[in-house]
Amino acid sequence: MVKNGVELDMRGRCSAGQRVLASIIIRLSLAENFGTNFGVIALDEPTTNLDEDNINSLAQSLNALIELRKQQSNFQIIVITHDEKFMSEMGAQNYTEHFYKVQRNQRLNSTISQCKISD
Repeated sequence: MVKNGVELDMRGRCSAGQRVLASIIIRLSLAENFGTNFGVIALDEPTTNLDEDNINSLAQSLNALIELRKQQSNFQIIVITHDEKFMSEMGAQNYTEHFYKVQRNQRLNSTISQCKISD
């Protein structure tokens, strides 16, 4: 973090959400620069600890990345989230027809079902 031209350590100065966002930005930058032949990005609960403005900003950034890379045949983005609003903000309905939902049945076993985005 830079403030008034002076680089500051993030530890103790940033919220958990700011640290999460910084981590995502660094990972996306690394993937963009070093993953030229490998187009898979996985994000596990990327909205954890983010406020609504940062969630919307992240969704818009990911949407722009998808638009930029959609002609690339090996590009895939995997988002693991409970935040359906985030997926909607990201424009998931423009890029895929379904998603997978993991839930527990009555016997407490995990089940995986394919659901339509429009549902």
